[in-house]
Amino acid sequence: MQAKVLVVEDVNEMSDLITLFLSKDGIDAQACKNAESALERVKTERFDLIVLDLNLPGMDGFEFLTEARKLTACPVLIVTARASDEDLIAGLGQGADEYMTKPFSPKVLVARVRALLRRSRSIPDKASPDIFHFGPYTLDRSTFVLKRGDEAIPLSVKEFGVLSYLAERASSKVPQMPQSIYNAVWESSYGDITVVAVYIQRLRKKIEDDPANPAYIETVYGRGYRLRVPPESGDGDGHR
Repeated sequence: MQAKVLVVEDVNEMSDLITLFLSKDGIDAQACKNAESALERVKTERFDLIVLDLNLPGMDGFEFLTEARKLTACPVLIVTARASDEDLIAGLGQGADEYMTKPFSPKVLVARVRALLRRSRSIPDKASPDIFHFGPYTLDRSTFVLKRGDEAIPLSVKEFGVLSYLAERASSKVPQMPQSIYNAVWESSYGDITVVAVYIQRLRKKIEDDPANPAYIETVYGRGYRLRVPPESGDGDGHR
């Protein structure tokens, strides 16, 4: 099935360039010039990925990202001229999956898009159970959904990947090193592994009653992270 990508970019030349190269690669690329119209489309249509500029008229990219994450868990690739560490951390912290700075190679952008699409479609690993329970939460690896009771908790692709990775290994009680998490979820041995901590904090804000004192995603200092599963969650290893 052809992937459907929404390009949110107000500069016509840039929007045309991105959609052209994605279309040449067989992707159904559709453009919006502002965040407001893009958000309306996200409410009514299903997209496999969003390419997002931050400097938009009216609602900016950060505001769009916050609202879009309430509606979709599809990968978001930020493409922007804003290259500071603060903007990178803010973008990842609000739900982006990848970040590119302008100017960029269109071929590299297409490759990044393809990689994100592959990752989103490859999770979960079918060798592991599809349903995982911890506390009031149910993680369904077949539908990419996390629920607290009947309420769905929106997760980005990498948020889901990190939580799923920890859930797979919860029964071993062994902390997972950031490098191992990065290698598995980002499918790379190279890169800034501090991004793992950013995603851990994002997950805690979504699932912990008190993120500063987490009950589920535990930091084992000097060793990594571990998903704690209370006994009432199931048979002791998180599965039912």
